[in-house]
Amino acid sequence: MTPLERFRALLRIPTISRLDEAQVDWNEFDRFIATLSELYPLTHAQLTRETIAGRSLLYRWVGASSAASSVLMAHYDVVSATNDRWEHPPFEAEVEGIGDASEVWARGALDDKGALVCILEAVEASLSRGFRPANDIYLSFGHNEETTGSGATAIVASLADRGIRPGFVLDEGGAIVEGIFPGVDAPIAVVGVSEKGITSVLLTVRQEGGHASTPPKLSATTRLARAMVRLDARPFRSSFTRTNLEMIRTVGQRARQPYRWAFTNLWLTRVPLLRLFERLGPETNAMVRTTGVVTRLSGSQAENALAETAEATINVRVAIDSSVSEALAHIRRAIRDDAVEITALNPSEPSPVSPTSGKPWQLLRETIERLYPDAVVTPYVMLGASDSRHFARISNFVYRFTPFEMSAAERGTLHAVNERIGVATWLRGIRFYDDLIAQL
Repeated sequence: MTPLERFRALLRIPTISRLDEAQVDWNEFDRFIATLSELYPLTHAQLTRETIAGRSLLYRWVGASSAASSVLMAHYDVVSATNDRWEHPPFEAEVEGIGDASEVWARGALDDKGALVCILEAVEASLSRGFRPANDIYLSFGHNEETTGSGATAIVASLADRGIRPGFVLDEGGAIVEGIFPGVDAPIAVVGVSEKGITSVLLTVRQEGGHASTPPKLSATTRLARAMVRLDARPFRSSFTRTNLEMIRTVGQRARQPYRWAFTNLWLTRVPLLRLFERLGPETNAMVRTTGVVTRLSGSQAENALAETAEATINVRVAIDSSVSEALAHIRRAIRDDAVEITALNPSEPSPVSPTSGKPWQLLRETIERLYPDAVVTPYVMLGASDSRHFARISNFVYRFTPFEMSAAERGTLHAVNERIGVATWLRGIRFYDDLIAQL
């Protein structure tokens, strides 16, 4: 089989994770794990593999030394998908187009089986050449990143118990993107050096029930709706973090005038640029503040009955210069209603910021530049959450970068319909990991 055929075979296995694990088809996860052993025989013969927390996988590739170990991360669970509105079925892994224009359409192609299979392809090829790394390399493949991340948490706990503190950790995150900065024509390699915190905030209004024909002046659902409108009208505070400013300066060096002047004279332009980021689009707005959006609503169980309990779930992403407690305080002030209960579910604080100088950063930057010589490599704060946040417990050098070119349209398919990746881009990703492994 070719690398692409192996990739497609793994994409066809629907490893869908769900918050209610009773609804998970674990047989598909077991099939995925068994298929890995079949497709990558050298990896499974020469690396040790442990199954942790049920179905997360930890491989150890013994190097010449254990003094400076590294971790390459990915996850193999995917979010749910049905055939509805997909141009190609999400678990058929069909290829559309020819040559450099061909694409693989499948759930998980970008998030995150694409990176996982690239890693395994690079490891298998290195082993076939008789290569042995200078230092131990661990492969950490989570099975529930899309839900609780408990697999990665358990892997970190296991490594900590063994006294292992990796000198380099790389997970999914940034990519090669274009068009995100005005005045910048060059591709930009955004490398996550931190990620925003995350929590679900549950708003609850309780009230006596009754028949819908005799509603009170302020029903539970109306009170809840008022709370949501008030919160939407009061955005979280905005600010540039040090990482934001470093990104602007770095990218600004490659911008056209007058953008270059604006991006490199922040002592004068910082405030108007902050206002610009707030208004430029959803991505830039999310870069400079905590965000919160209602994602789930529930009320009465019957059309003609008043809701005894009305609930809204807010997905909150906490800026790295803020905290979960500050976000909750803002929500309380914005809502201004003690009858609305506010509960934080599974709160996770923002991640520490990894260095943008020194050997680990230089290693990653130079590897990207060899593969994408025209790209501007810059740090950024990852807006989503990944399993890598758990590794900050045992490493100061945690980075988030997926070596794929992603257009705005492709980024829009993450967790949405028609997820796909260019075949040429994916094959280049194998070369990235192959190069990186040789330097670890």
